Amino acid sequence: MKIGIIGGGNVAQYLLKSINVERLLPNVAIRSALLRRPEAGAEWERDYGVHVYTDIDAFLDSGIDIVVEAATVQAVQDYAEKVVAKRKNLVVISVGALVDQDLVSRLNETCRQLGTRVLLPSGAIGGLDVIHAAMAAGELQSVELTTRKPPLSLIGREVEQEEVVFEGTATDAIARFPKNINVAIVLSLAGLGSDKTTVRIVADPQTVKNTHCIEAVGAFGKMTIQLENDPMPANPKTSYLAALSVLSTLKKQTENISVG
Repeated sequence: MKIGIIGGGNVAQYLLKSINVERLLPNVAIRSALLRRPEAGAEWERDYGVHVYTDIDAFLDSGIDIVVEAATVQAVQDYAEKVVAKRKNLVVISVGALVDQDLVSRLNETCRQLGTRVLLPSGAIGGLDVIHAAMAAGELQSVELTTRKPPLSLIGREVEQEEVVFEGTATDAIARFPKNINVAIVLSLAGLGSDKTTVRIVADPQTVKNTHCIEAVGAFGKMTIQLENDPMPANPKTSYLAALSVLSTLKKQTENISVG
């Protein structure tokens, strides 16, 4: 499988090292990269064997099978429809772009017509398989997400006691905290939708990690799952689990027997 990657940040470089250098995925390689600025081109070609492009059409015509977006919400808005229109599956990391229901509808229709897919890694949370399974049978009743973060990173100031800074629907949470609550978007898409998913955001001076607790209730019973996420070594703003989930999503594309 030949991968094209959009973006040159820490997640992109993690994938390049894991796939092209450490060879963690057999018979898989990142062949092409789309960058806004080509300065890293020579270095990436030397170190990773990647061809660097600045033109989206040339990038998509470079013989790749699947595209990984590891850039920004703007990149998804600019390129997602072009990717699936070229019959390439697309892995989206910047899921904040999918708040735009019109964009989601257009992607869904193009994928339906052409047989392509948009893949959303689980990111910094877990339990999506349970929620998706219950939703598929129409037997999911409620989903609640409680996110705890260090106050300084969340609200820009320190507090002495934990402070609930938001409580309401995922729709409103995404609008108010677009850079801090991407997990709510994935959770909503897997389950009841953003208007029926409850979100609680807490600034907690006792925590040094981003913590996500998901509670779901349905005909299956009740699920409670909590994750305390360590950051990527090279970028404290990005969850290490989020990067690992992208690698896992790509691995599943190569498996004859896939779990989950």
